[in-house]
Amino acid sequence: MNKMDRDLRPEGQAVLEYLDGEFRVVKAGTYVVCAVTGVHIPVDALRYWSVDLQEPYANPVVALKRMQESGKTPQGSTT
Repeated sequence: MNKMDRDLRPEGQAVLEYLDGEFRVVKAGTYVVCAVTGVHIPVDALRYWSVDLQEPYANPVVALKRMQESGKTPQGSTT
């Protein structure tokens, strides 16, 4: 794309349905909000989410912490 082309992607927060190994776009947008940290995650960079909780996460450490808090994984050392 050159500087004369317009980016026609919708701006703002996307709404996604989180599935096993993929997600479905319910409402198009450029980012989702991490359920734990509140950081904006570009949809193109989203790699971590919970199907059961229907939540996105910024990184694997945050995802593991949330899974432990919700009882989805055993509590233990993360190191």
